[in-house]
Amino acid sequence: MAFDRELAGDLRACAADHVARGVPGLTMLVARDREVFVHSAGSLGEGRGPATRDTQYRIASTTKIVTALATLALVDDGRLGLDDPVDALLPELAAPRVLVRPNGPLDDTRPASRPVTVRDLLTFTNGFGMTVEMFAPPPWPVALEEQRLGLATLGPPNPSVQPPPDEWIARLGALPLLADPGVRFLYNTGAAILGVLIARAGAMTFGEYLRERLLGPLAMADTGFFAADPARLAAAYRPTPTGPVVERALDAAYASPPAFEDGASGLVATVDDLYAIATLLSDQGRDLVSRDLVRAMTSDQLSPEQKVDGAFGPDFFVDRSWGFGLAVHRDGSYGWDGGLGTSFLVDPPRRVVVIVLTQRMFESPETPAVHQDLRAIARRGP
Repeated sequence: MAFDRELAGDLRACAADHVARGVPGLTMLVARDREVFVHSAGSLGEGRGPATRDTQYRIASTTKIVTALATLALVDDGRLGLDDPVDALLPELAAPRVLVRPNGPLDDTRPASRPVTVRDLLTFTNGFGMTVEMFAPPPWPVALEEQRLGLATLGPPNPSVQPPPDEWIARLGALPLLADPGVRFLYNTGAAILGVLIARAGAMTFGEYLRERLLGPLAMADTGFFAADPARLAAAYRPTPTGPVVERALDAAYASPPAFEDGASGLVATVDDLYAIATLLSDQGRDLVSRDLVRAMTSDQLSPEQKVDGAFGPDFFVDRSWGFGLAVHRDGSYGWDGGLGTSFLVDPPRRVVVIVLTQRMFESPETPAVHQDLRAIARRGP
């Protein structure tokens, strides 16, 4: 059965409209009942030619989905347990202390109620991470110290400042937690910690483990922590009132292997590689990750209490929750976006997958219109 021609035409027209209105370039993949439509529009940026199916994009927080799958593969192999404390492999995080007030001085702390577990990291209830109020004036002391330490885990991706994994986890371990483990959802940092945990549990680098356990078996040859051929990597753009401008620091940061392979936001990928992840999830893990673990990953893993202080504001959990490394929606779909311009959605009830890759940074936690509009078209109809 061929992909619906009318639907394909509407998707092309929508993409062209958004390119005309300021999205420098994009590649999309829409699958309906495994019939796949791929289309690119616009350019790589700065006159470097058109975006194509083989264009690589910095997928930023969409990386979290890959990191969660890699963690669950270790659980499947018996090398990690979901409720195991992580301090056996990450002694830097042993005996954590918690700020008495999350916006208070760094030396005003108390002992944490319990250790951090693997499950805490997957659900972002590990006690340290992003929340919108930490950036309101005046910024919280812990956010300022995290920035000084070059951890790049309470803001947008910045691989150029992050130290190697052992030093990164040591610096993080020197900071107090914002909340007791298991108490509240705090975004991002859990996935970055998982990258270090995976490397130690697998006795190899995080990147090596990904290639051995996931990327290789799924033939994801164009996914990694840098672009081996920078000519294939779309330029990163930052929106401004006068139009998008190239973020040259990010262009340079992904042109060579980073010191820290960031499990929260570090990967580049193509649309076809991400579709391999989507089909793995749709197939309930096949022979790479157990069906039960994939079901858990794509199901609500948060209690009502953990959602009360949602990291993105009071409305974030109205129609969704969090599984392992991705959002799960009330309508049965799941996925996660990347703030540098990507979105990934699997919709089992409609038998639809929608992947949209751009390199125009998000301006807020809300998914930009180009992604929402293409999703709406892809998900309509019978």
